[in-house]
Amino acid sequence: MAPDQASTPEATVPGPALRIKPLGGSTLEVPIVCLGTMTFGKQNSEEESFALLDYAFERGVNFLDTAELYPVPPSPATSADTERIIGRWMKARSIPRDKIIITTKVAGEIPGLDRSFIVAARSETPAEAASQPQPKLRAAEIRDACEASLRRLQTDYIDIYLIHWPARYAPCFGKRRYRPELERESPSVEEQVEAIGQLIQEGKIKEWGVSNETTFGVCTICEAARKLGVKPPVAIQNDVSLVLRSYEGELAEACAPRNNNIGLLAYGCLAGGTLTGKYRGGVRPEKSRHTIFPGFQPRYLSDRVAAATERYAELAESKGLTPTQLALSWAATRWYMASVIIGGTTVQQLKDNIDACCLALDPEVEAAVDELYLTFGDANLTD
Repeated sequence: MAPDQASTPEATVPGPALRIKPLGGSTLEVPIVCLGTMTFGKQNSEEESFALLDYAFERGVNFLDTAELYPVPPSPATSADTERIIGRWMKARSIPRDKIIITTKVAGEIPGLDRSFIVAARSETPAEAASQPQPKLRAAEIRDACEASLRRLQTDYIDIYLIHWPARYAPCFGKRRYRPELERESPSVEEQVEAIGQLIQEGKIKEWGVSNETTFGVCTICEAARKLGVKPPVAIQNDVSLVLRSYEGELAEACAPRNNNIGLLAYGCLAGGTLTGKYRGGVRPEKSRHTIFPGFQPRYLSDRVAAATERYAELAESKGLTPTQLALSWAATRWYMASVIIGGTTVQQLKDNIDACCLALDPEVEAAVDELYLTFGDANLTD
């Protein structure tokens, strides 16, 4: 596609049709595939990112996920570059704003990690990170972050705005146990919800949600929204895969249509690429995430995950599937799944991942997957 050629949803390339369904209690309808963009600006150049966006859009993937934190691993040099790339792509391709659905996220504090550069990147004029505090998810910060994302994305509104992780202490990012000694002071849920409500009233965001949340967090936030008269959250973005199915219990109940009606946008469905099988036998392919960034997201490449992956890969191959097809088709066919967030650093990877989300699993394969889960459990959890 030429740089100045507009892309349209009708200009599709051959491939299976994507399932479309409502997102939680919103009026939005989203495809089963959402394009994750966290590699844009680090693992992928802008030219490569444009090619991935072009292909996804031509396939009917008009749903994009980004964040002010991206690309990852986060750093001062690249902070918020992913949003800038998406904004330039939409402008270059003359994408009608109502033909695309954008999710982005506001970051909070992670004790022990310097994230002052995220706050610095929210300023209209360049700010020195050393002069900035750590992000805390105060009301004024949520507003500043939202307005910065709007500028970078070159848009008047964000379709779905997510709180990237809880402001309070909560076990997430592979943690299993709640540790009272890690509790910390944080902005109240009411303060955060009220700030979101004001942005909705101003038309700067259409819908909102949470990410890396717990059942307690979801219920507390929904109650605060009801109390304050704020539109309730419609989306939750959590880590879900063959090696992490903890969502399926009480969190799925809290988010179910008859309860809070919050749609799951699942990330990590390939466990950072591990469930593709490309790291089997200790192999570290050139240019892959865990080769380029050793130590980043180690929960995805633990010995327990590697052992589980081997068995899931053997199951897939015995049924004429690739490990990727098994992992993504399983995720895409869950009753609670609104959309599977997939990535890909090449167009071929992206094609394979989109196609995999369109497959149906045989009941016999589903049963075998469940048997393996009873053996390996949530291998992705580290503590």
